[in-house]
Amino acid sequence: MPNSSDPSVPLPSATRPLIAGIDEAGRGPLAGPVYAAAVILDPDNPIDALADSKTLSASKRTQLAAEIKQRALAWSIASASVQEIDELNILQATFLAMRRACAGLSITPQQAIIDGRMVPKDLGVPARALVKADRSCLEVAAASILAKTARDELCLMLDECYPVYGFAQHKGYGTALHLERLHTHGPCPEHRRSFAPVRRLLAATSDS
Repeated sequence: MPNSSDPSVPLPSATRPLIAGIDEAGRGPLAGPVYAAAVILDPDNPIDALADSKTLSASKRTQLAAEIKQRALAWSIASASVQEIDELNILQATFLAMRRACAGLSITPQQAIIDGRMVPKDLGVPARALVKADRSCLEVAAASILAKTARDELCLMLDECYPVYGFAQHKGYGTALHLERLHTHGPCPEHRRSFAPVRRLLAATSDS
């Protein structure tokens, strides 16, 4: 996945610790990879209106994602595939995506702050988990925006590949529309076989 930073940008003063915010997008949907992003913001080049991605409109997220990529000291986006989700379980696949995002940073942070209650093992840097960190930590808010916009872009691609499911509308979540289309057409290769609605559908199909 894409990642970027500008090595010519001077690092902030040594009195300011380099903090990477890490957040995920796509744990709950029935289809598609889970994404994670890591962001180290530049305190000398602040970005206005950073907030939890869930509170922002799609157009605002897109605008802010572009600003983050231009103005952050470093950023990285990574994912774990549907196959990895089914093999590892969604929690461990999410941690895998977070490790990949952190490893993709071109600058090593002094600490990572992760939205949630748990820190992935072997993250490679000191880290702490903070519930609702995307509301209180600008770095995590920035990471949530990058992860969310990357996954939404993927869902638009899935909609082109598998138009009967309506991925552009429900983004893979188990809405009434998605479940109806899933029962009508069966799962596609991007559906998570380990998730209960898909697993039950496959079991019913095999029994009939």
